[in-house]
Order: sequence, then structure tokens, then C-alpha cells
Amino acid sequence: MARALRTLTLMMGWACVAIGLFHLALGNAATPGVGSAGATVDSWGRFMGAAFVGYGLAWIWSARQRPIPARAVRWLAGVFLLGGLGRLLSLAVHGWPHWFQIALAVIELGLPPVFFWLADAEERIMRSDTDSVPAGR
Repeated sequence: MARALRTLTLMMGWACVAIGLFHLALGNAATPGVGSAGATVDSWGRFMGAAFVGYGLAWIWSARQRPIPARAVRWLAGVFLLGGLGRLLSLAVHGWPHWFQIALAVIELGLPPVFFWLADAEERIMRSDTDSVPAGR
């Protein structure tokens, strides 16, 4: 489970960095169904792309720690889940978005429970290794 946590955490980080850079570079063109939404939405989207790069770097930072900090993973997964809940709110207020946004919502709502479950996998291993060392050695 510790290997799965490390792999998923790194993949999440690199995916967020790539997606963020994509939005930063392409603006409105990076979002399916947006088309020409104008300068205000383009500006907002590029800013949010940069923020998503930072979010991805936080995932990568977490994955590079030994052990991976469970608290950081839970916070980062919670932010991701909050984004998925935001999509549900948008669905309730404005109706169904582009199909790709629905697929993203499924990921944003489905992946955080996996991270919550795996979050302390490395910390548990480290604790059990420490507990198994006889005292005084």
C-alpha cells in the first residue's frame, strides 16, 4: 500500500502540473465547451492554471518526503474533493456541463477516498519498524 500511495501521489502531482501548464499556456482553448469566453474568463483560467501548477508541486513535494506525510495527503485530497463538490454545485445551479467535465467530476469525487485510505501507509510502516526494534539496541 505504501508503494501505491507513493505512485498515486507522484502521478497526481505530475498530472496537476501538466494540466496547470496546459491551462496557463492555452487559456480558454484548454477547456472543452468554453470556446471564446472572452478576456475575463481567459485571464481567470490562466491564473487558475498557475495555481494548479502550485497544487501539483505540493503533491510532488509530499511524494518526495520519507515517509509521505499523511496530514499533507489528506489536506491535498480534501482540496481535490472540494473541487469535485464545486462541480456538483455547478451542476445543481446551471445543469449539465460538457461531458469531459462530468468525467473530471467522477475522478475528483472518486479519487480522494482512495487517498484518505492510503494516506498513512508509509507512516504505519515506519511506526511498525520502530516498534519491532528491541529497546536498548
